[in-house]
Amino acid sequence: MTTAAISATGPFADLSDVARSQVEDFLYYEADLLDTWNLNQWIGLFTDDAKYEIPCNDALDGSPAHDLMLIDDNMLRLSSRVDRLNSRRAHREYPHSRTNHQIYNVRISYEIGEDLCVGAGFTVWRFRNGRESRYVGKYRYRLALDDAGALRIRFKRAVLDMTDLRGPSDVAVIL
Repeated sequence: MTTAAISATGPFADLSDVARSQVEDFLYYEADLLDTWNLNQWIGLFTDDAKYEIPCNDALDGSPAHDLMLIDDNMLRLSSRVDRLNSRRAHREYPHSRTNHQIYNVRISYEIGEDLCVGAGFTVWRFRNGRESRYVGKYRYRLALDDAGALRIRFKRAVLDMTDLRGPSDVAVIL
C-alpha cells in the first residue's frame, strides 16, 4: 500500500469530510509501515511541524515544558531517530526486531483549529532474540490535511498504560 492508496479516499476538502473508517485505514497504514520497518515512508506521514511524544509512566499527562519525557521529538529529532534506526549504528535494533502494532477503539473527538483529534488504544508486540515485549497504551493524534488534501500527522502521543519499563521492555522501537 502506498501513500497514494491512502489518499485515494480523498483528497478531502476539509476535515469534516473524513469518516472514522478512513481515519482507521490511515492508522492501520501507519502501523503497517512500522511493522515492515518502512520508516522513510512512515516519516512522510508527518507534517513539517510535527511532534512525537511519549511521557514517563509516572506523569501520563506530563508536558515537555516541565516534565521528563521518554520521547519528545520534533521533526528534526524524529528524522534523526529514523536515520539511526535504519543504520547499523542502532545496535539494539540491528537486525531489526519484529513488531506487530495493533490499533483499536479509534475515536474522533473534536477539531482544534485545523486539526482532527483522534484517540485509539494500542498494543505493540516486539520480538527480538527469543524474547517478547509488549507495550500497551493509548494514542493521541492531531491529524491535518496537506496541500493535496491527504491526511498527515501533526502530533502523536503514545501514553503507556504499563506502570514500569524493566528488562526487555525498553522502548527501542517506534510505538
